[in-house]
Amino acid sequence: MNRFSKSLLYSLALTGLLINCSPKVTPASSSLRATERFRYVASRQPLISVHRGGGDLRGFPENCIESFDYVTGQIERPNAPAVIECDIDLTKDSVLVMMHDATLDRTTTGTGKLIERTYAEVQQFKLEDNAGNPTAFRVPTLEETLNWGRKRGAMFTLDVKRNVSFANVIQQVRRTKTENNVAIITYTAKDAALVHQLAPDLMVSVTIRNEAEYDRLHELGIPDNRMFAFVGTRTPESSLYPFLHAKGIATILGTLGNLDKQAAAKGDALYKEWTTAGADMLSTDRPLEVVRALNQ
Repeated sequence: MNRFSKSLLYSLALTGLLINCSPKVTPASSSLRATERFRYVASRQPLISVHRGGGDLRGFPENCIESFDYVTGQIERPNAPAVIECDIDLTKDSVLVMMHDATLDRTTTGTGKLIERTYAEVQQFKLEDNAGNPTAFRVPTLEETLNWGRKRGAMFTLDVKRNVSFANVIQQVRRTKTENNVAIITYTAKDAALVHQLAPDLMVSVTIRNEAEYDRLHELGIPDNRMFAFVGTRTPESSLYPFLHAKGIATILGTLGNLDKQAAAKGDALYKEWTTAGADMLSTDRPLEVVRALNQ
């Protein structure tokens, strides 16, 4: 039996086991509007955002519904639903699919640029996990992903890649009736203002690493009750958390990268320290370690 066949059988067996064993409890907070689920509440448990929806576990590719389903079952807690950070890109025939890279090489058995392949062509390839092991899974569409999330009660932060228009993503959110499940990620104040103009009812993930960045967003007309603040990938000045919390703005700290490495080297108790300091959500490549640390 060749390497691909072994990996395929492994993935199928593992998926069947997890479907039978993973809890399917929908968190109580799933009935809330996104404007409540992504807002700051002092008594709320810290949330865990899974960077690229997983991928660091053997047999589970990033940006894959099967991975989303598995990791959600592992990290969701009462009144603390799982948050899936995932990436949206575009095929040659304008299908919105879940893919981080502009090329297929790293995460699938295919090669070449995604934008040069039709959706039907992309479906011929299998997803690979981050160790390069082929799985039985294929690239999902945004529509499939959002429909799964609505039924599962999961939350999403949607990273919109350069080829994709915010308007098209918002259209899919409307079509799948997942307004209460999503926040749209933006990296500039200009893009945040555009998303708010296109969809004033949706939550927008904005970058606020200091008070000046907040002021810029405020000047562009984005109300506090639509902002969800990414404070960076390093711990911010201690004054930033109370400044944002006083405005009802929840915060997300990106532990992916250096902070995850710090926790792996110095102890996962650091995750608890970062949430105690004021981070309302941690965006991480180590979701299973984070949930264990927060549960202690």
